[in-house]
Amino acid sequence: MSNTGTVDIWQGLISTDERHYQCYLPLLDEAEQAHADSIKNPAVHRRYVEVHGRTRLLLADYLRENPATVRIGKGEHGKPYLIDYPQLAFNLSHSGPYLVMALGWNCQLGIDIEICKDRPSLTDLVHKCLADEEAAYWHALPEAMKTREFYRFWTRKEAFVKATGRGLGLGLSRCIINPVHPVAFLSLPEEYGPVSAWRVRDIDMGQDRCVALVANNKDLTHIRIRDLAV
Repeated sequence: MSNTGTVDIWQGLISTDERHYQCYLPLLDEAEQAHADSIKNPAVHRRYVEVHGRTRLLLADYLRENPATVRIGKGEHGKPYLIDYPQLAFNLSHSGPYLVMALGWNCQLGIDIEICKDRPSLTDLVHKCLADEEAAYWHALPEAMKTREFYRFWTRKEAFVKATGRGLGLGLSRCIINPVHPVAFLSLPEEYGPVSAWRVRDIDMGQDRCVALVANNKDLTHIRIRDLAV
């Protein structure tokens, strides 16, 4: 991928298979292995190793490097970046068995995936995470649409705060999606520039999950969706 107007999105399933786990573990750097060792839940431990091992394999393929020697740093708020290739942005998300990764050149980007499951506290989450304009739109929806539309708002907002590197600490309600034109923001914290600088894309990967990509690539013209090999 060399086209600066293109973002690649890779999708796959997390296996946590023993054979694959043994392949991924040696690829992790010292800090990643230490973090993996600190995870006491076996399923979570395996998931961490697999996700980070597969991330390294994918990055190495783009960079033509050894996956074990790709240097990954952490920003002030924990967002990973490539120390030697900061021009290649990457971000990942997983929910249940689903894994997605996004890569693009010379931009900030974030991706989020969420399984659309019913929550008894959905209305409380709406008031906590959505701005007034978004909440008013959501409350007016037919009941049958409310769960999925909540996750659409959530993934768009989460993808944005991940793109900035701030994460949830930025405050989801400060990032306001235009409810009637959801590929655009109505308002953002001023330190992230004009709303016109950011692109929002919903990615169709099935009725049971929502996926959103946000990037500050004004030249973003093409999204390629590819399947991750295990």
